[in-house]
Amino acid sequence: MTLSLWLSLFTICLLGAMSPGPSLITVTKHSLAGGKINGFAAAWAHAFGIGVYALISMLGLAVIFHQLPWLFNLISYAGAAYLLYLGLGALRSTGGIAAKLNAGEPVTPLKSAKEGLLISLLSPKIALFFAALFSPFVAAVHGLEGKMLIVATPFVVDGLWYTLITLMLSNARLLDKLRHNAVWIDRLSGLVLIALAGKIVLSV
Repeated sequence: MTLSLWLSLFTICLLGAMSPGPSLITVTKHSLAGGKINGFAAAWAHAFGIGVYALISMLGLAVIFHQLPWLFNLISYAGAAYLLYLGLGALRSTGGIAAKLNAGEPVTPLKSAKEGLLISLLSPKIALFFAALFSPFVAAVHGLEGKMLIVATPFVVDGLWYTLITLMLSNARLLDKLRHNAVWIDRLSGLVLIALAGKIVLSV
């Protein structure tokens, strides 16, 4: 893989990671509720899901979705249902940041990792990203090393981006302010997640 091709891949992956959505909400929620360890767990589990999509794209993700449209629809509906579940939970503050803080209930890194992984695997937006934008890079690279780099790049970029988000949220002053407004953060994130779920259903 040439340097210019890799830089193009890196830029696309970074822009994809930086786009706001349920992934950002999830990492933020777990960073606030459980601290840096939970934020890191959610971030890198999410990155693992991204790596899975990158690997699948090497096997022809766009072709698979074209030949099996029901598979993409299944991923879309499952993702919408999961976002709806998370959104309703946040609105009721059952399982949201406020509920965890008020109850003094610890959020385990394993739970944070599980949610981070599911958010990435059940996101039709991520599936479409790889199907539409990743295919040209896959077609341009034939060697094993190049293919490994194609899979590793989105994984590392995604993990490092959300690690940076987690570190930014670990600032003591910012953390206190965010936790003080935990209920409103829950309600806002809940509305956003429900809206995203509706958008997915309407677009399928």
